[in-house]
Amino acid sequence: MRAAVLAAALLAPALAPAQAVSDPTPLHYRDAAQEARFHALAAELRCVQCQNQSLADSNAQIAHDLRREVLLLMQQGHDDAQIKQFLVDRYGPFVLYRPPMDARNSVLWFGPAVLLLAGAGVLVWVVRRRSRQVQPIDTTGDGW
Repeated sequence: MRAAVLAAALLAPALAPAQAVSDPTPLHYRDAAQEARFHALAAELRCVQCQNQSLADSNAQIAHDLRREVLLLMQQGHDDAQIKQFLVDRYGPFVLYRPPMDARNSVLWFGPAVLLLAGAGVLVWVVRRRSRQVQPIDTTGDGW
């Protein structure tokens, strides 16, 4: 029993996932308000490499670089809209977690609702059509 526990303890580090790479140069904020603004903005931006993580959550090297870039733009006096526009110009609208609605992506915004309504309409049509075709049940007992 002790040998199994010892073997498990020795093998556990080898089986554990690799440690995440930490950013070698930590970010320095002017004050707590700037830090809060930075974290809120980084949570609204998507990592361009991971594509399913926010810029704040990603551990990819490009995410580290983009966080430094965002902080630098903030310290240069750019507002959130200008920073977002800079990243959209550079990487496209996919970098935003909440892209603005326009003609190109309106199908993504309204498509599911239209498909749901169309499916409900087809279901109502089929049920009504079948209810007209149903024959009344013979209750006289002569059918046997």
